[in-house]
Amino acid sequence: MRVAIVDYGSGNLCSAEKAFERAGQDHDGTVDVVVTADAETVAASDRVVLPGVGAFADCRQGLGAVDGMVEALEEFALRKARPFLGICVGMQLLAERGLEHGSHDGLGWIGGEVRAIEPGDPRMKVPHMGWNALRIDEDPADLFAGIGDGAHVYFVHSYGFVPTDPAHIKASVDYGPPIVASLGRDNIAGTQFHPEKSQAVGLRFIANFLSWSP
Repeated sequence: MRVAIVDYGSGNLCSAEKAFERAGQDHDGTVDVVVTADAETVAASDRVVLPGVGAFADCRQGLGAVDGMVEALEEFALRKARPFLGICVGMQLLAERGLEHGSHDGLGWIGGEVRAIEPGDPRMKVPHMGWNALRIDEDPADLFAGIGDGAHVYFVHSYGFVPTDPAHIKASVDYGPPIVASLGRDNIAGTQFHPEKSQAVGLRFIANFLSWSP
């Protein structure tokens, strides 16, 4: 199995690579983790991970600047329907638009937009940074298998994905109003939290993704 982690100049690539390699050691069969900016490698992989840190517009511009990458991702996820995971801003890019410093088009794979977090409680600071407890809506036999309600995962973000269809929400956290922690549809999944920084819970989520058969 080849897992491609997309390198477009905006992502926690080293930590992600190491976490996927570690989770892959316990996976049945050989897992080949590659960090790549080559569109053909991405399109030909078995699973693709799109990381992302920083501002929405910068990440979208960086992704679009890699020759053929957006087309390769569309070929992989939309036409071949292979397992895809977006992490942090990589998940946010799935939206129709991001509203950070203006309005910027996303990939448009999942309806909705990325808006500033408004916790509504002065004790809750922005950015939302650190550990928070998951409330899981996803079928526990799927990507969250073995991860129970209340499991803690790590976040660093000031903007959140607000999907048009609430059915796309797979997990959330309480931060005043709920914040989407994970969403997806069909073969496309995303996490606002960083599984590569979420210790044992994050490794379990990654292992579930390696076994996922949507």
